[in-house]
Amino acid sequence: MNGHAIWTMYRHEMARFNRTLGQSLLSPVLSTSLYFVVFGAALGSRIDEVEGVAYGAFIVPGLVMLSVMTQSISNASFGIYFPKFIGTIYEHLSAPVSFLEIVIGYVGAAATKALIVGLIILGTAFFFVDLTILHPAAMLAFLLLTCISFSLLGFIIGLWAQNFEQLQLVPLLIITPLVFLGGSFYSITMLPPIWQTVSLFNPVVYLISGFRWAFFGQSDIAVGWSLAAIALFTMACVSVVAWIFRTGWRLRD
Repeated sequence: MNGHAIWTMYRHEMARFNRTLGQSLLSPVLSTSLYFVVFGAALGSRIDEVEGVAYGAFIVPGLVMLSVMTQSISNASFGIYFPKFIGTIYEHLSAPVSFLEIVIGYVGAAATKALIVGLIILGTAFFFVDLTILHPAAMLAFLLLTCISFSLLGFIIGLWAQNFEQLQLVPLLIITPLVFLGGSFYSITMLPPIWQTVSLFNPVVYLISGFRWAFFGQSDIAVGWSLAAIALFTMACVSVVAWIFRTGWRLRD
């Protein structure tokens, strides 16, 4: 394992994050604050509690997950697409580093950025609602696993994309709708039975449900299923990345 190469790629990506620190942190915090104002104040005045939890606190895990998933994907996809765009990706491919080391460097940086944003948004939530985290270790574990898995997905999108428009295609048309329909702002038990069944085919439901359990000790899906879902998703992403580097798909075109 070439630790020096990994650290170099990681440091390079984090330096880009530091140069746009204000934009990278201010935008998610402002968006989250608006969600609290709109959903927490407007809807919260009509929905007192959901499953025994104040509505303002109930939506916190969903808001954190929404930001973490989008940040993970956008950071990782742009991080690897830009070297493709300017041609420096060939320096990585010809250097004495394995695909695993490239993935660790880029995905590690993207996951770190998303984790920082997620923790800041979580800290922001304490200014709006009275929040208690029953299982802080499990909360951090779910948060970290989500950052890593969706950074891997973003890495795949960055390798697949052939222009800047395609970088936004999957997050806007697939990920964001799945998050909003994944129980971010409601419990799936509030849905009619048929839609509860349909929701079980949304992988984001398992992530948000497990993350919410870490806060309140209750979830729509058993925690074991949530862990299995995120582990399966991570392994699938790693397999796809390995196949891309082995075949050179979208790398040597």
